[in-house]
Amino acid sequence: MATVVDGAVRVFRERGYHATSVGDLSEATGLTAGSLYKAFGDKRGVFLAAFDHYVTTRNAELRHRLDKQSKASEKIRVILVFYAESSHGSEGRRGCLVVSSATALATFDDEVATRIEAAMRRTEEMLRELLQQGQKDGSVTAEIHVPAMARTLLALLHGFRLIGKSGRTQRDMLAAADEAMRLLR
Repeated sequence: MATVVDGAVRVFRERGYHATSVGDLSEATGLTAGSLYKAFGDKRGVFLAAFDHYVTTRNAELRHRLDKQSKASEKIRVILVFYAESSHGSEGRRGCLVVSSATALATFDDEVATRIEAAMRRTEEMLRELLQQGQKDGSVTAEIHVPAMARTLLALLHGFRLIGKSGRTQRDMLAAADEAMRLLR
C-alpha cells in the first residue's frame, strides 16, 4: 500500500489536488479507479492518505538527520538545510504537499485545515524547543524572543518550499539559510 500512496503523493505534489483526476491517480498508483474507491472511498480519501504519508515520511527523514547532531544550533541548521535542499530543482518544482494544500484546500476543507495546522504546529514547536535548548547550551543568542523566532523560521521554511516552485537554485536557498543562522548568533 505504501507504493500506492507514494504514487498518489507524487501526483498531488506535481499537479495539486484540484488538477489531479482519478485517472491521474490510477496511472500513478497502478490501481483501477474502482480499486482506488474501494481502498480510499474517494479522491479526497486518497489525498488524506497521501498527505499523512508525506508528513510522516518527511518527519522521519528529518528526525534521522537531527539525530546525528548534538548542539541545538546545529540541529536548527540541519532543518534549514533540509528544507533548502528540498526547495530547488525538480524536487523544488514538485513543491510541498503541506504548503500547496494550505493555499489550495485549507479554506474549503476543515479536516485538511486541521491536518495542515497540526503539521505546522509540530514544526514550530520543534523549532521553539531547539531555540530554547540553544539558549541553554550557548549556541543561540539569549537576545532573541524564542516564540517569535520559531514563527519566523517556520515562515522561512515554508517560504523556501513556495519559492522553490519557481525554480530557485540551491545556492539561493542555502544563502537564506545562512542568513537565518546569523540571526541566532
